[in-house]
Amino acid sequence: MAGNKKSEKHNARKGSRQLSPREELEIKQRLKRKEKKSTIIKRAITAFILTIVVLVALVGVYLFSFISSLNNNDIISAVKPSSNETVNILLLGMDIGDAENTSNSSARRTDTMMMINYNQRTDNINVVSIPRDTLIEVENATDGKGNKIPYWKINAAYVLGGEEEVIEQVQNLLDVKINYLVEIDYAAFRNLIDAIGGVEMYIDRDMYYDDDAQDLHIHFNAGETVLLDGQKAEEYFRWRKNNDGTGLAEGDLGRIKNQQAFIAKVIEKCTSPEIITQIPSILKAVKENIVTNMSGSDMIYYGLKMVKNEGISMNTLQGDNERIYGQDFLVMNPSYNQSLLESLKITSEANKSANRSGYSIMVLNATRVNGLAGNLRIELGNLGYTNVSVGNYDKSKESKILSNDKELKKLLSEDTGINDLSKNKEEEYENYDAIIIIGEDYLTFN
Repeated sequence: MAGNKKSEKHNARKGSRQLSPREELEIKQRLKRKEKKSTIIKRAITAFILTIVVLVALVGVYLFSFISSLNNNDIISAVKPSSNETVNILLLGMDIGDAENTSNSSARRTDTMMMINYNQRTDNINVVSIPRDTLIEVENATDGKGNKIPYWKINAAYVLGGEEEVIEQVQNLLDVKINYLVEIDYAAFRNLIDAIGGVEMYIDRDMYYDDDAQDLHIHFNAGETVLLDGQKAEEYFRWRKNNDGTGLAEGDLGRIKNQQAFIAKVIEKCTSPEIITQIPSILKAVKENIVTNMSGSDMIYYGLKMVKNEGISMNTLQGDNERIYGQDFLVMNPSYNQSLLESLKITSEANKSANRSGYSIMVLNATRVNGLAGNLRIELGNLGYTNVSVGNYDKSKESKILSNDKELKKLLSEDTGINDLSKNKEEEYENYDAIIIIGEDYLTFN
């Protein structure tokens, strides 16, 4: 045994030399440093993950609080869009109205009017600015002295008939159904811009205007880039002309172009990663300053659609300038706006004329929410499908359309907003032209 141990020690010395105490100490120190560095990295990663979790949790708390607390009972009811319709949100920028009694909301006019049109099928977004001088006709409207006046500017619609009159006039102009209404005054506007940390804008011309009555003072120099806080943003948004009469050659139409450029910058700011830290202050500003008939969940859902969308189209309603009863009006000309008006619709004329009555469709509810298949059957019936059956299906997260008819799959996708298309391999339903499976995701986009 002793001889074997001696031989092993000899072989070990032969294969590798024995380390000195100093070398052994250095190796131990290197291992300790490596272990310490690894521990620091692990702690940093853990801290980072915990920070993200806490941040997401806080945002979740704010979102829940926002959704549960937002309730405006004093505004006209919303009209919930169906899955085969565009979503139209009317945005009204309100002035103060009666300067001596700012609480008198009936005296307020719509200084800015925009409609946001969202196509649920294509994710396309159109923003349509309506000039405040646009001509409207209002039955039985008087000038306050008993004199009937049929022709008015659209910015007076709120004074004449409140929210109902504004919505009716916009629906008549654009031939759409308004689903939601959002009213924001300049105090709310300032708070929102401050909440996102301001917006940088390049000033392409001198802007000098003073109105002591409104306490409005605008001073910007051409060629400078300015970080606009809420107050400065309001000044930029409202400017049309200078004290000496110079300014935008197109008047209100030119101001709309400035406003659209500013809104594009706001959207760009809201799509930046750092905006997540501003979410609590943004939601607080919305809750405290904006009047709307949208639910909190709808505002978040469509707001995310806006900030994630890279193809937002900015448009302005076009018309002819005419002088009527001593006032200058913009008379909307349908021929100038034909392509815009068509883009606001959910289907083309070709799709509207498609023959849907000859198909047999099975709609299957793959969720735990009762009534979804029946509701979709009604919507499909309104579109012209006459042979629609309903049933239940194994729980599924994803909505799908199954059909061996390529054209029918495309048509149903356009009519329902469901984009997951496959061939029908369901033997139980092989006699149907198409099967629509309603999954849990249907609840998020419908």
